[in-house]
Amino acid sequence: MTVLLVAAGAAVGAPLRYLLDRAIQFRHGSAFPWGTLAVNVLGCLVLGLLTGLPTTPAVSALAGTGFCGALTTYSTFGYETLRLARDRAWLLAGLNAVGSLVAGLGAAYCGLLAGTALAR
Repeated sequence: MTVLLVAAGAAVGAPLRYLLDRAIQFRHGSAFPWGTLAVNVLGCLVLGLLTGLPTTPAVSALAGTGFCGALTTYSTFGYETLRLARDRAWLLAGLNAVGSLVAGLGAAYCGLLAGTALAR
């Protein structure tokens, strides 16, 4: 049953990642991977929120592992950072690496605070 919940969450998260990434990247039209940054930060926020809430294992599988796991993408983040470095866009590569880490951790923390406050 758990694997079906993970698959159901992923079936929503993966297409949403693609659509959000493309819409954001199209809007900015730059070499910087704004779309990937946005979906990763959003996923961190949602996962932080789920962590702060009292959830069941089923909700964790569906929303945490399935949805957030498919919404976020570490491999694309790594690829895009290396692509920027390969293209000698050192500043953009560094900003992407550091910015993704700081923004992702910040979003997860804010989500955790919000979830904890909602759970009270």
